[in-house]
Amino acid sequence: MDHQQPAVRVSKLGYVGFTTPDVDRLVEYYTRVLDFELVESSPDGAFLTTGVDHHCVTITRGEGRARTSVGYEIHEDLDDAARRLGEAGYVTQRRSDVGPGTPDVLVLAEPGTGVPLHLITAQDPSGVSGYPPLRPTKLGHVAAYTADLGLLQDFYQDLLGFRWSDTVGDFFVFLRCNADHHAANFMASTKYDGMHHVAYEMRDPSHLISMLDHLAKHDHRLHWGPGRHGPGHNLFTYHRDPDGNVVELFTQIDVVHDEAKGHWEPRPWHETFPMYPRTWEVDAATVNQWGPVDPPSLDH
Repeated sequence: MDHQQPAVRVSKLGYVGFTTPDVDRLVEYYTRVLDFELVESSPDGAFLTTGVDHHCVTITRGEGRARTSVGYEIHEDLDDAARRLGEAGYVTQRRSDVGPGTPDVLVLAEPGTGVPLHLITAQDPSGVSGYPPLRPTKLGHVAAYTADLGLLQDFYQDLLGFRWSDTVGDFFVFLRCNADHHAANFMASTKYDGMHHVAYEMRDPSHLISMLDHLAKHDHRLHWGPGRHGPGHNLFTYHRDPDGNVVELFTQIDVVHDEAKGHWEPRPWHETFPMYPRTWEVDAATVNQWGPVDPPSLDH
């Protein structure tokens, strides 16, 4: 499809929501294991951050489920965004009660999944300062299943201004909203729904190793990695949180400076120079340049 001027332009992945039957257990995982900062909490939920934004993770009491909401910062003001999305045929709702740190939110349903997407211009500051030695630098990306990959890819590109970065075969697409290789990726599936994984960025391999040692001390074992993906070329590890959600810790993801010229941040492991978005073959080297494949991660 020829992607025209989008209705809005997402500039940043802001936060992701989880529901859980055991709020305290998940909060303990995020604070004691991943070293997030707890900004606000109640018996029914919590808001956690890795840095200056009020939160990048929201936890709410309920049936265990991941990616119950996703927050995106956009360039446009919300009045203009609401008008343009309405003209494109999408119903939106303006809300001031979504949660602390985001007093003005434009909400719309993600097509095909119904997941609430929260569009904001910015978050209130968290008040958190300093750089603890273990804490991830940021929420990097959220991956999800979809029954209609084309519909969702067109929505993200045409309505929200995402750009295509890579595709694996005909079933796994990577989309970006800024220079990072992907902030959202979607896997076509009629077998699964919901979140595929959530990913948090580490500064460098040494930072990642320190966190992996910390995970081991808390009895969180990796089920895949360390390895290096083809698309995005990020160094990756995967483990599960106490609710069974898949969590990726990664570093060295591709940075796309200029897609037209193929000016991606140069890496010694890139296959081509310049580097452009591409459709990757479904093989072991695409999934993990270093070695083993995790078959459940590709099951769709």
